[in-house]
Formats: sequence, C-alpha cells, structure tokens
Amino acid sequence: MIWLIFIAVMLLSWLIQTTLQSRFNKYSRVPSPHGLTGADIARLMLRQNGINDVTVQSVRGRLTDHFNPQDKTINLSESVYGSASIAACAVAAHETGHAIQHAQGYAPLRLRSALVPVVTFANNTVQWVLLLGILLLDRFPELLWCGIALFAMTTLFSFITLPVEINASQRAVQWLDGAGIVDERTRPMAADALKWAAYTYVVAALGSLATLFYYISIANDRR
Repeated sequence: MIWLIFIAVMLLSWLIQTTLQSRFNKYSRVPSPHGLTGADIARLMLRQNGINDVTVQSVRGRLTDHFNPQDKTINLSESVYGSASIAACAVAAHETGHAIQHAQGYAPLRLRSALVPVVTFANNTVQWVLLLGILLLDRFPELLWCGIALFAMTTLFSFITLPVEINASQRAVQWLDGAGIVDERTRPMAADALKWAAYTYVVAALGSLATLFYYISIANDRR
C-alpha cells in the first residue's frame, strides 16, 4: 500500500512541476500592463506597506527567488529581477509577501523560523541515522526511532511551510490587484502561476508524510 502512495505522489509531483514550468514559461511571455519589472514590483510593494529596511537584489540561478529574514533581503533571480512579465511580477510580489509577513510577525512564519536550527540539524543527520537504524534494527531498534523522530521534524516543517507560502501568494495577488498592477486579463494569470507554485509545497509535504509512515512501518514490523 505504501508503495502505491509513493508512486502516486511521484506522479503528482511530476505533473505539478511540468505544469508549473509550462505556466511560468507562458506567463513569462506576457508583459505586465505597466511595464514594471520584478525589482520595481518588490520595491513598490515594500514602500506601500511601510517597510524601508529591506533590500531588493538580484541573485544568479533559476527559481532561486527567496526572502532572507536574517539580512532582510529579497533575492530575485535574474529572470525575475529585470523582467517586466506577469510571471516576474507574481514571483516578486510573493517574495515581498514574505517580507511583509516578517515585518508583521506572522505567526506561522515565526514558528517556521524558530524550527530552522532544529530542521537544519535534522536534515544534516537524518539519512545517516535512518540508514544505521535499519542496518542495526535487530540489535539497536531505538536508533531507527531516533531517525524517525528527526525525519518527523522535517515533515512537520514542510507542513508549517504550507500556510506561510499560501498566505504570501494571497498577499501577492491581493496587492497586485489592489495596486492596479494587473488588470482583468492578467490577474488570473498571476494567480494561476502562484497557485501551481503552491501545489509543489503541498506535494512535498505529502511525500514527506508518506516517507515518514514508511519508516514507521519498518520499525513496527520488526517489533
């Protein structure tokens, strides 16, 4: 049964990633109504929300866009920073949504930030602990449960990420619409791009949960 779930999650993940790439490529060719670039959008959205201590900068790579609360920077990939497309506007507004969450003390974001050190440790050690736990299951079953506990932290983190990402997208679409950045034709495009991006986090969380149940089943079968 667990393998059927894994296969279903993998197929769903492939479908969502393929659709997301297709939609972003499509909307990257649609110019924003006012010709504003991703960098323009981020700076304007920050300014209208009264945030003056966040820097918008360009970073290398594709899909490397993120907000860093440590140094208060919105990092936009080169294809977003200087692009005046609907896709770039949507991505920039989404990342700025995270900056607004941080400024307003959005509770799920605070919780996620608090878990970062624990999850970083878990990510760096969990694979080795799980591997050793499976190899030494007959002699030292507690080690596998330690690995399961570490993996559970990463699963919890992926589910806490969901409301953070969804809320940032909601903020982005509402602001783009309210500020008149998008019109009746382009608003659905921006919303659609962010919707498919959010689906990737949903599938990642479900995949992590399925993997957690898999390791739990291994531990229980050897009791």
